[in-house]
Amino acid sequence: MKAVTWQGTGDVRVDNVDDPKLLQPNDAIIRVTSTAICGSDLHLYNVLGMFLTPGDIIGHEPMGVVEEVGSHVTHIVPGDRVVIPFNISCGYCWMCERGFMTQCETTQVRDQGKGAQLFGYTQLYGAVPGGQAEYLRVPQAQFGPIKIPRTGPDERFLFLSDVLPTAWQAVRYANIRPGDTCAVLGLGPIGQMCARVARYLGADKVIGVDNVPERLTMAQRHGVETVDQNDGDDVPSVIRDLTDGRGADGVIDAVGMEAHGAPKQELAQKVAGALPDSWAQGAMEKFGVDRLSAMYTAFESVRRAGTVSLSGVYGGQADPIPMMDLFDKGITVRMGQANVRRWVEEILPTVAGEDDPLGTEDLVTHTLDLERAPEGYQMFNDKADGCVKVVLRP
Repeated sequence: MKAVTWQGTGDVRVDNVDDPKLLQPNDAIIRVTSTAICGSDLHLYNVLGMFLTPGDIIGHEPMGVVEEVGSHVTHIVPGDRVVIPFNISCGYCWMCERGFMTQCETTQVRDQGKGAQLFGYTQLYGAVPGGQAEYLRVPQAQFGPIKIPRTGPDERFLFLSDVLPTAWQAVRYANIRPGDTCAVLGLGPIGQMCARVARYLGADKVIGVDNVPERLTMAQRHGVETVDQNDGDDVPSVIRDLTDGRGADGVIDAVGMEAHGAPKQELAQKVAGALPDSWAQGAMEKFGVDRLSAMYTAFESVRRAGTVSLSGVYGGQADPIPMMDLFDKGITVRMGQANVRRWVEEILPTVAGEDDPLGTEDLVTHTLDLERAPEGYQMFNDKADGCVKVVLRP
């Protein structure tokens, strides 16, 4: 089969690799019909190469049709249409029963000190072959796959794999209630959906911040009041001006460790990436520093006694956090990978009906054949050609 493989920093290729096979009785094999490039994939593309091996199959936002199931898989059968959550969880352990699928005790990567395995996301999370491929082996298929209607465009359901649950959890973690103001920093795919989910769940005002014109325009189509960083205004001041001087009730950082505006930290990341892998891993695990400008903006933009929700990925261990300010303002901070299956029942009504209240069909800007994945990565990385979200068709 054909699959997208990581070959080095800034270097992904489409290779011929062996077809996946059932290895355990709770496995399934799906034929992938759509698979997306995630902002987290750009971390692999740019920063986290020390945790990858050339030839690793990447990608963690797939959906498709069931081809084969193991003897312990009963809730799906060949021919079913399914979406695959990016985290691999069992559904029955102590953590899963409490809704913390990202901490699944069955698939935890204990030798790396990490939580549940993830598809296509480094040795830190199990080095499980990813979903940017023609076929995918799905471990823990007795629980993970989400069965969806056989009709309707893939884009209506594809984002159940990651984008929608991540956005939904981010808004829930931001403690947004009807009548509140929610600020979203970063209007990439996750930020776009955070803004829409916040409005859907009752926010009176949603403020989106970015510096890419196409992203700002897309957010405006969905009733978001936007702040263009290119205008040079102090973003926290603008947000306070829009919220009677208090700041937003909840602020979502949908940017993460590769935020703009942190040249020293960006240089440190590039230096670490240039080291031999064994040295680079140690440097990232012990001394890694993220670009924290988005996080600082979140802390400054939230009102006193408000909540900051971090959905953007951070990976550093030596990040300086303004603890005095956080303590003084009484801020609540919540974060973490999305517990996909925890939120599916809440989200499904928004994608299964005819009205599409979250605008799932207005997120993808580029649909490419799988063979054009390198082009898609470069375009998404460079924010070129108005790119917001890329879907690949095997």
